[in-house]
Amino acid sequence: MDLGRALTEYLGYLAVERGSSRNTVEAYGRDLRRYLGWLAERGVSEPEGVTRGLVEAHVADLVDVGLAPSSVERAVSAIKGFHRFMVSDEICRAYPTSDLPLPAKPSRLPDVISVGDAERLLDQPFPQTPAGLRDHAILEVLYGCGLRASELTGLDLRTVLLDEGLLRVFGKGEKERVVPVLGAAEAALRAYLERGRGALVGRRPTAAVFLNARGGRLSRQSVHAIVERYGRVAGIPGLHPHTLRHSFATHLLEGGADLRVVQELLGHANIATTQLYTHVDRSHIRRVYLAAHPRARG
Repeated sequence: MDLGRALTEYLGYLAVERGSSRNTVEAYGRDLRRYLGWLAERGVSEPEGVTRGLVEAHVADLVDVGLAPSSVERAVSAIKGFHRFMVSDEICRAYPTSDLPLPAKPSRLPDVISVGDAERLLDQPFPQTPAGLRDHAILEVLYGCGLRASELTGLDLRTVLLDEGLLRVFGKGEKERVVPVLGAAEAALRAYLERGRGALVGRRPTAAVFLNARGGRLSRQSVHAIVERYGRVAGIPGLHPHTLRHSFATHLLEGGADLRVVQELLGHANIATTQLYTHVDRSHIRRVYLAAHPRARG
């Protein structure tokens, strides 16, 4: 079996047997097709022809072309998983990635905006049109609920429980969590559902909450463009949906929220991931200490 057929088998295995999310399968597919194309340029099309040296050279090329460290790490994970699958499925015996380490990923604090920036972004005038109501709801829910862009676009009507003030969210690996949608986020979402969404529904009704101009489910790319556009108007250039998620977590912690609660709201499997946000702004730690410790003021 050549590498191309083995890749088809592997992606099917991820989707069916491992139950990986569609986003994961698509991302691994892109990484591995790039990998196989790189190998083909060097005359390698069979699994047994792949050597440790070739794998390391490919990873070095990914770094050299300026791929983000997180993207390189994902590509290496995909390659390691692919070769492990071929060995376990007895497609080949060669195992060039058996002890290949993941590249070191530099520690980088997440981008956040200030509370003032968030208020300026969300309090700007939004057009009272179906698209304007939708865009306002998108920004409020991203910041008010801490959703990923993929989680936001994946929302269906049945997952929105406004009377209970809750959203059922399906995150990475299709893991479900329930997050509150309250205050400004609830108001903006309700306004969109009651006065905006109906005008966007096309000939083929869909269960998706957020719709594009053709009545289909809004894409992640469209959400990125919407966030960036309104951020630019508010004087926050380069604003990204994930920045709103990071800001959600940071502002909760600075407001005194428990780390475990924030972990649950974000859907982090490991609390160490959530702890990263405690390093963003340490000034609130001093304020909390001074307010709480009986001997803090001498």
